[in-house]
Amino acid sequence: MNIRLVLIALLAISVVGCAKVDTATSREVDLGHHFAGYSGCFVMLDVGRNAYVRYNPSRCDERLSPCSTFKIPNSLIGLETGVVSGAGHAIRWDRRGHRRKVLNRDHDLRSAIEHSVVWYYQAVASRVGEKRMAEALASLEYGNMDMSGGLTQFWLEDSLKISANEQVRFLQRLHLGTLPFSKRSQEIVRDILVQYADDAGVLRGKTGSGRAGIGWFVGTIERPETVFMFALNITGANAWGGKAREICLSVLRELIGERGLPSAENARVAQR
Repeated sequence: MNIRLVLIALLAISVVGCAKVDTATSREVDLGHHFAGYSGCFVMLDVGRNAYVRYNPSRCDERLSPCSTFKIPNSLIGLETGVVSGAGHAIRWDRRGHRRKVLNRDHDLRSAIEHSVVWYYQAVASRVGEKRMAEALASLEYGNMDMSGGLTQFWLEDSLKISANEQVRFLQRLHLGTLPFSKRSQEIVRDILVQYADDAGVLRGKTGSGRAGIGWFVGTIERPETVFMFALNITGANAWGGKAREICLSVLRELIGERGLPSAENARVAQR
């Protein structure tokens, strides 16, 4: 027998044996009644059951600009590189006027993610620099990792793209603390993402909006018995992050109930 062929066969067996097999189940659900007037998709992972639910599965694999959902990895990168010292790290407003008045003041990391302050995160990216940003994106395996759109623009309807499925896998690693960053950086980011909490659960999330008509809402719901990671995006006229959040919360209430979610009447005004 050809020794070379034997060695190749043994190598192939060892690679298959060492490969990580995704044993999660998956089912498709019809949620079209929530998406009236928009094209979109939804994916949710129930960690306790190791089960995915998807609406429009082919769209869940389609990469779009992350828009302001990139503020999650941008926060991590800023913390890990030391550009941002912590949740209270303030950056002074450059005095340029913005349509949303809340942007026209100094912000720290916590308020910048709460109010989706683009200029704050552009300042963070500038201070991180191209080399460290590229290295961080590669280590995170974040979407297509394409920074060709420019250091302060690549995530804003430009070169960087990520799918809903990839968003969920990224959030799962953040929840588990298995991203290739320090425990401290991941804990801070999980903390600043909290949008709602009650005795039944905690909602963490981030919206994203694009001027061309893109809306995202991604996040997690933690309950005592399980954790859900989710990502929803929409495209179309008047699609933006606030609408994506509204649709996503409606979908989540239908699929998993009210616990750990704000009521439709009391839901906080969404970010951009």
